[in-house]
Amino acid sequence: MKAFLILEDGTVFEGIHIGADKEAVSEIVFNTSMTGYLEVLTDPSYAGQAVVMTYPLIGNYGITPDMESRKPWVKGYIVRELSRMPSNFRSQGTIQDFLVKHGIPGIAGIDTRALTKILREKGTMNGMITADETYRLEEVLPKLRAYTTGAVVEQVTCESPYTLKGKGKRVALLDLGAKQNIAKSLQNRGCAVTVYPAHTKAEEILAEKPDGIMLSNGPGDPKECGRVIEEIRKLYDSDTPIFAICLGHQLMALAKGADTHKMKYGHRGGNHPVKDLETGRVYISSQNHGYVVDTDNLDPSVAVPAFVNVNDGTNEGLSYKGKNIFTVQFHPEACPGPQDSSYLFDRFINMMGGNQ
Repeated sequence: MKAFLILEDGTVFEGIHIGADKEAVSEIVFNTSMTGYLEVLTDPSYAGQAVVMTYPLIGNYGITPDMESRKPWVKGYIVRELSRMPSNFRSQGTIQDFLVKHGIPGIAGIDTRALTKILREKGTMNGMITADETYRLEEVLPKLRAYTTGAVVEQVTCESPYTLKGKGKRVALLDLGAKQNIAKSLQNRGCAVTVYPAHTKAEEILAEKPDGIMLSNGPGDPKECGRVIEEIRKLYDSDTPIFAICLGHQLMALAKGADTHKMKYGHRGGNHPVKDLETGRVYISSQNHGYVVDTDNLDPSVAVPAFVNVNDGTNEGLSYKGKNIFTVQFHPEACPGPQDSSYLFDRFINMMGGNQ
């Protein structure tokens, strides 16, 4: 069956329908990872978005037990070629069946290289995946231009607190759309992790006297999270060590008077170089974000840049003055991606006094 990808600038790609039999309007973004497509599909940071995979063959090792969340969050899936016959001893099914099961439409057989070049040159834009051959551009385009991802953090966060056992430090993880490997990375270091919904009051978290607090990754525009920012400001005022990733990094910056802005096309993939400004060492990182912290109006008495993106010079992390708080824009828990920066979890453990 034919399918069409219609972009808000009027560009139309024709391909083959995959996944669920439905239409999807969403923000269109691209990911440059060569592996880890299941982790991409199940990363809550993609809520409200359709993902273009730049690697041409997707699905060749099937569906494996590597989900990063309880379900996939993407609204659409765009690939050059979808493997219909996976081959892997861990495979539990095909991408096609997975997309149908979770109600995600997609399109295959289009020139994803050309599509990615459009998104890089013109910037991230909205689009529609449809199998309706009678579509009318004059009716579709206004819908696309009006679309916003909205308050997606509320959709992806957990419903109630829960605890993962451990014999070491007690960590409170604020779930803004957390990938499972964040909690797992802490558990692997002996931590007991209590996961809290995004809009949990700071007083409730601090009442449990955690040894440290983690602010997770998550989707959407950080400025949509006004209530969460208010609570993070209270967490900052406590003396509890804090480590924040991605959206958590942005929200902490907003809580302390910095600003954020939307990037032209963002950073999404497992090959982004970041430089540690203290040591000068460069790490290859996994990233998934469309917004970035502005450092021009950052009060140096509050925080200073700690990491920078080697490719475009954007901020990749902050160190807060007089506080046991550091935040990074990239994903030290990776999955998919390199494990170069996983040492940051060890740094967080040391901030909490170590596991002795």
